[in-house]
Amino acid sequence: MKSKRLFLILSVVAVLLAIPAIAMQFTDEVKWDAADFLLMGLLLLSTGILIEVLFRSVKKRNYRIIGSGIVLGVFLLVWAELAVGIFD
Repeated sequence: MKSKRLFLILSVVAVLLAIPAIAMQFTDEVKWDAADFLLMGLLLLSTGILIEVLFRSVKKRNYRIIGSGIVLGVFLLVWAELAVGIFD
């Protein structure tokens, strides 16, 4: 069971990283380098693993939903800051 969830997390990260990689083949609007892929991969992977740890350690459904929302909110804030610099 644990390896299936980890495989699912890794698969989702790979699919999400494939989107800009494929887009770079068709347009010049997407310009990612290796550092961009590495950073986004780490961000996505850490978000997925943190939610997995949260689901394993928290038993109440409401707390899982709230915790997941907080983790996803932080992920979106970091992503937006890295993409366009919303705090500057």
